[in-house]
Amino acid sequence: MTRDLSDQHALVTGAGQGIGAAIARQLLASGARVTVLGRRAEPLQTMSDEHPGRCQIVLADVANESEVKAAFSQAIKAQGAINILVNNAGQASSTPFMKMDAAHWQQMLAVNLTGTMLCMQQVLPGMAAAGWGRIVNVASTAGLVGYAYVAAYVAAKHGVVGLTRALALEYAKKGITVNAVCPGYTETDMVRTSIERVVEKTGRSADEALAEFVKSNPQGRLVQPQEVADAVLWLCGKGAASITGQSIAVAGGEVM
Repeated sequence: MTRDLSDQHALVTGAGQGIGAAIARQLLASGARVTVLGRRAEPLQTMSDEHPGRCQIVLADVANESEVKAAFSQAIKAQGAINILVNNAGQASSTPFMKMDAAHWQQMLAVNLTGTMLCMQQVLPGMAAAGWGRIVNVASTAGLVGYAYVAAYVAAKHGVVGLTRALALEYAKKGITVNAVCPGYTETDMVRTSIERVVEKTGRSADEALAEFVKSNPQGRLVQPQEVADAVLWLCGKGAASITGQSIAVAGGEVM
């Protein structure tokens, strides 16, 4: 898939690994200048070293408003106005609902939903002034359906989908599209950790635990990060100008 984004500055949050890293690399391969945002520099350094002058690192916790403002200001100063924002930073943690405390609830909302809101606030004025922009929020199939034992995560991702739809309408006449991609279980460190946790708690083998994760995918496999990145790239292109307010499942045909 090719898109010419050589005149665009994209910022990707949570870009150090997994889906975020795949998205950042796809945008770089399409010619964009890319700012990669994370909490630690080390996972981002290799990408920056591979693309000197076109890939810069900024550090922030997306749930921290002052850090987000400082990071976006640094990115804009270094590489110009941000035309493309991909909100990928997220966190998932499971617990039965009646064992969930307020701290767990707030953490899931802060990283997955509030962080998305804070980052969008940093770019929308500039995009509106320019009359063009692309925002893609990496949600989850958990933003479209419910899953047991991850109630706070599901609530946060449903919030991301709702926020996406609301802002798509608010900015529809300003040349800005706002969409979400909703991956199913994807081959990332997050899912590998979840599989290890199932093995530890249940005594199942790793293959048996994996089978539980892929059974909802009609293709019978984990989604690959690059497949999510391809969907994001399409939404960032000029040809997707009429696609806005959508939540696109990348989930092997799982019925939402």
